[in-house]
Amino acid sequence: MDLIKTIQERRSVRAFKTDAIPKETLEEILKLAIQAPSAINLQPWEFVVVTGEERERLSRRLIKAYKEKQISCGPGNVKPLPKTVTIRGAKTLEMMNPFFEEMKADPNQFINEGSCNFYGAPVAILICLDDSFPKARLVDIGLVLGYLLLIAHEYGLGTCPIGLITAYEDEIKELLNIPENKMVVIGVAVGYPDSKTPINRFKSSREDIGDFIRWIE
Repeated sequence: MDLIKTIQERRSVRAFKTDAIPKETLEEILKLAIQAPSAINLQPWEFVVVTGEERERLSRRLIKAYKEKQISCGPGNVKPLPKTVTIRGAKTLEMMNPFFEEMKADPNQFINEGSCNFYGAPVAILICLDDSFPKARLVDIGLVLGYLLLIAHEYGLGTCPIGLITAYEDEIKELLNIPENKMVVIGVAVGYPDSKTPINRFKSSREDIGDFIRWIE
């Protein structure tokens, strides 16, 4: 595994083939993902892997909830975000527009309903955290998520982390019998990328590293 190459190549995939992924492959990916570090090795993450008809049922429930509640993708913050962050988000959406135009797709519908449908991926992985942990342990969830995305790429799979679904956590818990004391932190769409769909040619850019660093010497 060429780690640097994998980091540079990985992108969020938003169109997938319907091909099933062997359970053994998913297990291997998750075994490697949980090599991620965590505070005093607490390993607080829990995974709910949803496939087949259950994945389809989950998508239908989420799309129904989205149409009823109209909670869409976005920061959802009470406080306004820093201007530089807002500009980055707007810039990314603008860069995606030519691909939506090529697909004759409505960007709002594609992103929101697509997120609720895990963009058609055959596998949805939900990463959960017991609410007995302090919020600081969300850092550990972020670490295992990063490992998961990179390892899946190495296995020839595409992924897309999906945060919108957490707005419909109650529906998810009810359908999948997830206990109330478990927080659904994020979802991940996993599958083989559909290279024929234009949106999968899109790769978001990154700002200059100097924009994020303050040196103290």
